[in-house]
Amino acid sequence: MFSTWKRTGVKIALALAVGFIFWWGCSGKKEMAGSSDAASKVYVAPGSYDEFYAFLSGGFSGQVAAYGLPSGRLLRVIPVFAVNPENGYGYTDETKNMLNSTHGFIPWDDSHHPELSKTNDVPDGRWLFINSNNTPRIARIDLSTFRTAEILEIPNSGGNHASPFATENTEYIVAATRFSVPIPDRDVPINSFKENFKGSLSFVKVNPQSGDMSIAFQILAPGFNYDLSHAGKGPSSGWFFFSTYNTEQAHTLLEINASQKDKDFILAVNWKKAEEYVKQGKAKDWGGEYYHNVFNESTQMAESNLNKGVKMLIPADCPDMMYLIPCPKSPHGADVDPSGEYIVGGGKLATVIPVFAFAKIQKAIEDKAFDGEVEGIPVLKYDAVIAGEVQEAGLGALHTEFDGKGYAYTSHFVSSEVTKWKLGTWEVVDRIPAYYSIGHLMIPGGDSHKPWGKYLLAMNKITKDRYLPTGPELNQSAQLIDISGDKMKLLLDFPTVGEPHYAQGIAAELVTKNQRKIYDINENKHPYVTKSEKDARVEKKGKEVHIYMTASRSHFTPDNIEGVKVGDEVYFHVTNLEQDWDIPHGFAIKGGNTAELLIMPGETLTYRWTPKKAGIYPFYCTDFCSALHQEMQGYVRVSETNTNVPLSFGTGK
Repeated sequence: MFSTWKRTGVKIALALAVGFIFWWGCSGKKEMAGSSDAASKVYVAPGSYDEFYAFLSGGFSGQVAAYGLPSGRLLRVIPVFAVNPENGYGYTDETKNMLNSTHGFIPWDDSHHPELSKTNDVPDGRWLFINSNNTPRIARIDLSTFRTAEILEIPNSGGNHASPFATENTEYIVAATRFSVPIPDRDVPINSFKENFKGSLSFVKVNPQSGDMSIAFQILAPGFNYDLSHAGKGPSSGWFFFSTYNTEQAHTLLEINASQKDKDFILAVNWKKAEEYVKQGKAKDWGGEYYHNVFNESTQMAESNLNKGVKMLIPADCPDMMYLIPCPKSPHGADVDPSGEYIVGGGKLATVIPVFAFAKIQKAIEDKAFDGEVEGIPVLKYDAVIAGEVQEAGLGALHTEFDGKGYAYTSHFVSSEVTKWKLGTWEVVDRIPAYYSIGHLMIPGGDSHKPWGKYLLAMNKITKDRYLPTGPELNQSAQLIDISGDKMKLLLDFPTVGEPHYAQGIAAELVTKNQRKIYDINENKHPYVTKSEKDARVEKKGKEVHIYMTASRSHFTPDNIEGVKVGDEVYFHVTNLEQDWDIPHGFAIKGGNTAELLIMPGETLTYRWTPKKAGIYPFYCTDFCSALHQEMQGYVRVSETNTNVPLSFGTGK
């Protein structure tokens, strides 16, 4: 009898064990960890390349981070709006001017929206633009070097959040204000908001060959808050769509006072018409000072110029240029589908996702189906322009991108999920949780005419319990989701640099084919270049000491320098003589109160140093460049001011 019970107990235990294993394999726990074939789908063998680049904004780090997809490898952090001691960006004489503004030298900012240059509304791999939210600026990154080539300040703006978004062929990069302010700025009571505060829309012309930016014109807009925006394409070509919130024009406790209306607006701007008005001379000369900082590849120096004045269009003077589309409620996105026919709003506080049809917008304009106006801008009737509403999509809709196969994907912050829905029928066909509190999402090319609809990247704000803890401060994250099949599958997540506010993705081959590997030293026109060791020297004029130094494996020339006095202003102009890929040299000196230099092959950078005490100061290469890297060093002898130590330099030869 005992044996029978024992055998029965063993059978029950085995059944429970098998059941547990089955449950573990099929339960939600497995889903949280990713699909069963996730590892093979994100594995990129050592020495192999990823299929896509993903460029994620660094948010409050002020930089841009480049990752490979699907592996999630961090490839490089690109310094843009913040100083970077890792390579001296913003510290060296060559790069300080990049961070000039009308508010002085600004060593930090808040970067939110990267935007790839486009040809025929498809990312072309030439440039990446990104905004600074705090001090209004737009930067252009050259994707052949992964370096910031240009930064343009935006005048008459109080927060450059709705920026920078490209037209179909990058004719313009467009920026709109987050914070309305008096334009021109002046001292007025804050409670005179509705009377004095305005928004502005800036159209920045982009040179199709060089990429150089210039402000073509601005539009004085109603005093709303402007948010994520996109250009039209196909049938909506020549138009631009801006989401707006706080159309109540509140100036305090916006979480309550800016949520009173059931509908805010999407602002539709006919930018082709705006161009015509500028050509016709209808733009007013308007004040506004702004810096334009450009890195000159030839001299390897940033040049900074102060500009004054812009051309400003006033909507009341420009009929048929702008229309307001009612959109529920506090929309964050105005996303245009690949065909250019549908414009999707993303109301943060709305229960539905509204989709507007461009053909209906045009018909409503033709029929004058208006429901009032705001500052001379007609408001179109909601029922006349709506194509459909996505029901029960989720809570807190933010941003939508497209896979090019007839489906849209919308992030929902409150319900922390991504919803997949079908264009045309507006039915939800799939949903997947995000860990946690997703903001933007990105499909490579997902805001363009031809998306690469294979992966979706969710960018999440909260990561508690996702990684090993690092104290109170935790990194935010990105989450890679397979969208190649009917059902979305979680593949991978990884911590990110700063806040991954938004991203752009592109097929890697469109970027790798243009990569620059070295700077040709024969083309180096830096004013302090030293093109060979025989030209290395030290010159002293008064208290200024200029050291023309070369670096090559594995020594500096000169590496022994005497005759420097306490209080002298010493400039090390270091030229890297290497002409081979991936052989940088670094430079630092004891007691230096600035960042190191990291000098690429063929490049010249300057390290400024003022010794305060007499003594011997070692300097060395900071980048592990060869087997004899540790031997790559030198000394500067600093003497008191009343001594007669002669100026001398050399390598002991």
